Amino acid sequence: MPTDQTDPFVVTDLPEAVVETELTERWDALMPALPELGAALRRRYAEPHRRYHDRAHLLQVLRMVDQLAGDEDLYVVRLAAWFHDAVYDLPERELTNEEASARLSIRELGRAGFEQEDLTQVARLVRLTATHAPGARDPEGELLCDADLAVLAAPPERYDAYVEAVRAEYAAVPEEDFLAGRLAVLEPLADGEIFRSGKAQSLKAAARANLERELWSLRDRLGIEQPDDEDAVRGSRR
Repeated sequence: MPTDQTDPFVVTDLPEAVVETELTERWDALMPALPELGAALRRRYAEPHRRYHDRAHLLQVLRMVDQLAGDEDLYVVRLAAWFHDAVYDLPERELTNEEASARLSIRELGRAGFEQEDLTQVARLVRLTATHAPGARDPEGELLCDADLAVLAAPPERYDAYVEAVRAEYAAVPEEDFLAGRLAVLEPLADGEIFRSGKAQSLKAAARANLERELWSLRDRLGIEQPDDEDAVRGSRR
């Protein structure tokens, strides 16, 4: 059966030229008066140190926004998606990458004449991707965070490729430190809801399976005792 080329999870298989073309078309549909800004953002996502947080990731997030969308304000969500990893320094500088990306959105969109309300909303959504924990009654925040985390629900081989790409971005970090840091990030994530928007609920089972498999591997490689049974593994997860 041929692969569905519109599937968000296949973007890493697409030629770079195809990814660039689709991103260009998406930006031109969103912000036709600012092609230079779109080109500048695409260059940021093409920086050579990026292995996961690159143009393919941006396209995957934009496609997932489309797939999971309901009644949200898609204009601001899509703008926030474009900016959410626009700054990706490793190691981070004085500001976190999310904060630096949010400030970049305010600066660039402010120059373009956006109203303060929209500037504030886009920057707020960008900052949310640091924690992926939107508050109550925040449909735009839920949609962006779910689209950003959707890779957790990818088919196992694609999930493994994502993990390898993240490891490559942190190649300078010693193995044990990386494994411990990864464990610290994934355990609270797996203990929470993971996805919050309505359509993303269908992704939960696959995401939990991937997370539990990686968590088991991380504990094993770190020499940490595994939970005694499946209920303990799941803990308070919903």
